[in-house]
Amino acid sequence: MTTSYLLPHKWKTLGWVLLIIGLIGGVYLLFNDLESNLLKVPVFSIFDEPIIGQKGNFHIIENSFMDELTSILIIIGGLIVGFTKERIEDEYIAKLRTESLIWAIVFNYAVLFLGIVFVYGLSFFQVLVFNMFTPLLFFIIRFNFLKLKSNSDEE
Repeated sequence: MTTSYLLPHKWKTLGWVLLIIGLIGGVYLLFNDLESNLLKVPVFSIFDEPIIGQKGNFHIIENSFMDELTSILIIIGGLIVGFTKERIEDEYIAKLRTESLIWAIVFNYAVLFLGIVFVYGLSFFQVLVFNMFTPLLFFIIRFNFLKLKSNSDEE
Protein backbone atom coordinates (compact mmCIF):
# COMPACT_ATOMS: atom_id res chain seq x y z
CA MET A 1 0.00 0.00 0.00
CA THR A 2 1.49 3.35 -1.00
CA THR A 3 1.08 6.23 1.41
CA SER A 4 2.82 9.29 0.02
CA TYR A 5 1.93 11.48 3.00
CA LEU A 6 3.89 9.39 5.52
CA LEU A 7 7.54 9.96 6.40
CA PRO A 8 10.07 7.11 6.21
CA HIS A 9 10.15 4.79 9.24
CA LYS A 10 13.72 5.81 10.15
CA TRP A 11 12.40 9.23 11.32
CA LYS A 12 10.30 7.70 14.11
CA THR A 13 13.16 7.60 16.66
CA LEU A 14 13.89 11.29 16.09
CA GLY A 15 10.19 12.03 16.53
CA TRP A 16 10.04 10.18 19.85
CA VAL A 17 13.13 12.00 21.12
CA LEU A 18 11.72 15.44 20.20
CA LEU A 19 8.28 14.59 21.60
CA ILE A 20 9.63 13.29 24.92
CA ILE A 21 11.95 16.29 25.36
CA GLY A 22 9.02 18.60 24.58
CA LEU A 23 6.74 16.82 27.04
CA ILE A 24 9.37 17.00 29.78
CA GLY A 25 9.75 20.72 29.07
CA GLY A 26 5.97 21.10 29.16
CA VAL A 27 5.72 19.39 32.55
CA TYR A 28 8.53 21.63 33.82
CA LEU A 29 6.65 24.72 32.65
CA LEU A 30 3.36 23.42 34.07
CA PHE A 31 4.85 23.09 37.54
CA ASN A 32 6.43 26.54 37.24
CA ASP A 33 3.13 28.27 36.32
CA LEU A 34 4.02 28.40 32.62
CA GLU A 35 6.81 30.88 33.38
CA SER A 36 10.51 30.34 33.12
CA ASN A 37 13.56 32.56 32.96
CA LEU A 38 15.43 29.90 31.01
CA LEU A 39 16.42 30.90 27.50
CA LYS A 40 15.43 34.55 28.03
CA VAL A 41 16.43 36.25 24.79
CA PRO A 42 15.40 39.21 22.66
CA VAL A 43 12.85 38.06 20.07
CA PHE A 44 11.01 39.74 17.23
CA SER A 45 7.34 40.24 18.08
CA ILE A 46 4.67 40.86 15.47
CA PHE A 47 2.07 41.67 18.15
CA ASP A 48 2.65 42.25 21.86
CA GLU A 49 0.04 43.29 24.38
CA PRO A 50 1.65 43.04 27.82
CA ILE A 51 -0.36 43.23 31.03
CA ILE A 52 1.85 46.07 32.22
CA GLY A 53 3.66 48.35 29.81
CA GLN A 54 3.18 49.67 26.36
CA LYS A 55 1.76 47.47 23.65
CA GLY A 56 3.25 47.50 20.22
CA ASN A 57 3.59 45.80 16.89
CA PHE A 58 6.69 44.69 14.99
CA HIS A 59 9.39 45.25 17.57
CA ILE A 60 11.98 43.40 19.67
CA ILE A 61 10.96 42.24 23.15
CA GLU A 62 12.74 40.29 25.90
CA ASN A 63 11.04 36.92 26.30
CA SER A 64 11.72 33.45 27.64
CA PHE A 65 11.82 31.18 24.62
CA MET A 66 11.21 28.07 26.76
CA ASP A 67 7.45 27.83 26.17
CA GLU A 68 7.78 28.38 22.42
CA LEU A 69 10.59 25.81 22.18
CA THR A 70 8.59 23.29 24.20
CA SER A 71 5.54 23.78 21.99
CA ILE A 72 7.57 23.43 18.80
CA LEU A 73 9.23 20.24 20.06
CA ILE A 74 5.86 18.69 20.99
CA ILE A 75 4.29 19.61 17.65
CA ILE A 76 7.19 18.55 15.42
CA GLY A 77 7.94 15.41 17.46
CA GLY A 78 4.26 14.47 17.58
CA LEU A 79 3.80 14.96 13.84
CA ILE A 80 6.87 12.87 13.09
CA VAL A 81 5.78 10.07 15.46
CA GLY A 82 2.20 10.14 14.26
CA PHE A 83 2.93 10.31 10.56
CA THR A 84 5.89 8.02 9.92
CA LYS A 85 5.47 4.66 8.28
CA GLU A 86 5.44 1.51 10.36
CA ARG A 87 7.90 -1.27 9.57
CA ILE A 88 5.03 -3.09 7.88
CA GLU A 89 2.60 -0.55 6.44
CA ASP A 90 -0.45 -2.45 5.23
CA GLU A 91 -4.20 -1.89 4.95
CA TYR A 92 -4.76 -2.90 8.56
CA ILE A 93 -2.28 -0.28 9.83
CA ALA A 94 -3.92 2.32 7.55
CA LYS A 95 -7.31 1.39 9.04
CA LEU A 96 -5.94 1.70 12.60
CA ARG A 97 -4.39 5.06 11.70
CA THR A 98 -7.67 6.40 10.28
CA GLU A 99 -9.79 5.12 13.16
CA SER A 100 -7.32 6.53 15.70
CA LEU A 101 -7.33 9.92 14.03
CA ILE A 102 -11.13 10.09 13.99
CA TRP A 103 -11.32 8.90 17.61
CA ALA A 104 -8.70 11.47 18.68
CA ILE A 105 -10.60 14.36 17.10
CA VAL A 106 -13.96 13.32 18.58
CA PHE A 107 -12.44 12.67 22.02
CA ASN A 108 -10.53 15.96 21.89
CA TYR A 109 -13.68 17.95 21.20
CA ALA A 110 -15.52 16.10 23.97
CA VAL A 111 -12.78 17.17 26.38
CA LEU A 112 -12.92 20.73 25.00
CA PHE A 113 -16.71 20.76 25.41
CA LEU A 114 -16.35 19.75 29.06
CA GLY A 115 -13.71 22.46 29.50
CA ILE A 116 -16.00 25.09 28.00
CA VAL A 117 -18.86 24.07 30.26
CA PHE A 118 -16.97 23.56 33.54
CA VAL A 119 -13.75 25.66 33.46
CA TYR A 120 -13.74 29.45 33.79
CA GLY A 121 -11.39 32.40 34.08
CA LEU A 122 -7.69 32.13 33.41
CA SER A 123 -7.84 28.37 34.00
CA PHE A 124 -9.78 28.13 30.74
CA PHE A 125 -6.70 29.56 28.99
CA GLN A 126 -4.74 26.52 30.21
CA VAL A 127 -7.44 24.27 28.76
CA LEU A 128 -6.97 25.99 25.41
CA VAL A 129 -3.19 25.66 25.62
CA PHE A 130 -3.47 21.92 26.33
CA ASN A 131 -6.03 21.65 23.54
CA MET A 132 -3.37 22.65 21.01
CA PHE A 133 -1.55 19.39 21.66
CA THR A 134 -4.21 16.90 22.70
CA PRO A 135 -5.48 15.85 19.24
CA LEU A 136 -1.98 14.77 18.27
CA LEU A 137 -1.25 13.15 21.63
CA PHE A 138 -4.62 11.35 21.74
CA PHE A 139 -3.95 10.07 18.20
CA ILE A 140 -0.47 8.77 19.07
CA ILE A 141 -1.69 7.10 22.26
CA ARG A 142 -4.72 5.48 20.62
CA PHE A 143 -2.83 4.34 17.49
CA ASN A 144 0.01 2.76 19.47
CA PHE A 145 -2.44 1.18 21.92
CA LEU A 146 -4.37 -0.46 19.05
CA LYS A 147 -1.11 -1.64 17.43
CA LEU A 148 0.08 -3.12 20.71
CA LYS A 149 -3.31 -4.74 21.29
CA SER A 150 -3.35 -6.27 17.80
CA ASN A 151 0.21 -7.59 18.25
CA SER A 152 -0.69 -9.25 21.56
CA ASP A 153 -3.83 -10.77 19.99
CA GLU A 154 -1.70 -12.34 17.23
CA GLU A 155 0.62 -14.05 19.73
